[in-house]
Amino acid sequence: MTHINNAINKEIQDTLTADKVLQDLLDGNARFVNNNANTVDTAALVSQTTGGQFPKAVVLSCIDSRVPVELVFDQTIGDIFVARVAGNFENTDILGSMEYSCKVAGSKLVFVLGHESCGAVKAACDHVELGNITALLDNIQPAVSKSESEISGEHNSSNTEFVNQTIKNNVLLTIERIREKSPILKEMEDNGEIKIVGGVYHLSNGKVSLY
Repeated sequence: MTHINNAINKEIQDTLTADKVLQDLLDGNARFVNNNANTVDTAALVSQTTGGQFPKAVVLSCIDSRVPVELVFDQTIGDIFVARVAGNFENTDILGSMEYSCKVAGSKLVFVLGHESCGAVKAACDHVELGNITALLDNIQPAVSKSESEISGEHNSSNTEFVNQTIKNNVLLTIERIREKSPILKEMEDNGEIKIVGGVYHLSNGKVSLY
């Protein structure tokens, strides 16, 4: 456990690599799981970040209240950008946000974070239609279709194996589409400036597993 009273500045950010940032997030998750999170001087960090920010990563996660991203990775003020949408998929606005995070603000890592028992994924598995939720769930259907060819049994939310496979596929397909739809991020990754990775948060124990 460490007491954090200094925010990331440009000099620190410049020393970071994608591998270092990924390991930092995984180490933070281990502290979270073990109930050993760092202590933080929030007043100092608020003061230090008033004039600017130099986050190390951008995380795309679901809106689920059980997955508080900064807490899950034991990060604090100024450490990470977080984009959230039910089902943790990309769209034009989120891609632009990611491009800003990495190309403009200097972040080294894009992390797509799914989670166990995702309500949006379950709804997509059940082909729910309701208001604007219908269009939202369309973004998850490619993962549903992929899982249908991989998992036997009922292809709906009653099949836990099917849901879990769809959660994983949704993360992996989102990563593929980020590379396809963002030449900026693809070029940065190809040049070794950033990494684009994904994982799933387990509600049962708080652990993030990489995929």
